Amino acid sequence: MTVTLDVTIDAWPQGGAIPEAYAFCKLAEPGPIELSSNRNPGIRWADAPAGTKSFAVICHDPDVPSKPDNVNKAGLVVPADLPRVDFYHWVLVDIPASVTAIAEAADSDGVTARGKAPGAMPLGVRGINNYTDWFAGDADMGGDYAGYDGPCPPWNDEIPHRYVFTVYALDVPSLGLSGRFGGGDALQAMQGHVLASGEWLGTFTLNRALRAA
Repeated sequence: MTVTLDVTIDAWPQGGAIPEAYAFCKLAEPGPIELSSNRNPGIRWADAPAGTKSFAVICHDPDVPSKPDNVNKAGLVVPADLPRVDFYHWVLVDIPASVTAIAEAADSDGVTARGKAPGAMPLGVRGINNYTDWFAGDADMGGDYAGYDGPCPPWNDEIPHRYVFTVYALDVPSLGLSGRFGGGDALQAMQGHVLASGEWLGTFTLNRALRAA
C-alpha cells in the first residue's frame, strides 16, 4: 500500500476554483471565451519515502464530455448526465528525486499555437496532453501539445469540471518513456513502481450561469 505525499498548490485552496491565469481559456466580453494566460501553477510536495528515485506529475480532468455533439454550440447545453471521460492536461515524468517543487510558469506561460514539444527538459520528460487530440486537423492550432496546458471546458457545460493534480513518488529513476507518450501511457508504466502519491484538486467552469450561482 502506498503512502501519501503532501502536495500543495498555493494558487487556490484545496478543492477551490482555479483562477483564470492557470487556464487555457477564460471568459470574454462580450463572449463567449478567449485565450488565457495558460500558466502552470506552482506545485510542491514533501514527505517522499526512502527509496524514491524520481517523481511524476499528472493533471487530468475526469469530467470531459464523452460525445462532442453539443460542445460550445449556442442554444444547446452539454447535459450533466452525459457520460464523462478523462482528459490529460499535464504529463511530466522522470522528475529528479532532488526536485520537490515546480515553479509557476516554469512549464507553461501562455498558449503556444501548435503546442510545445514533448521530450526531455530540465524539469523532467514531457508527455503529450489531450489538446493534441482536440486540435488534430486544425490548420492554425494542430500539433503536439506537451507539458502543461490548462482548463478550457465547454462554456455550455451544465457541470463544473474537476482538475486533479497528482504527484507520484517512484522507485525508478526513469519510466523509459519517450516520443509521443500520453497520460495513460505514463500511468501504465508506473504500475508496480509507485511508493507514494498525493493530489491537489481544483475546479473550473466557463459557464456564466454556474459562475453566478
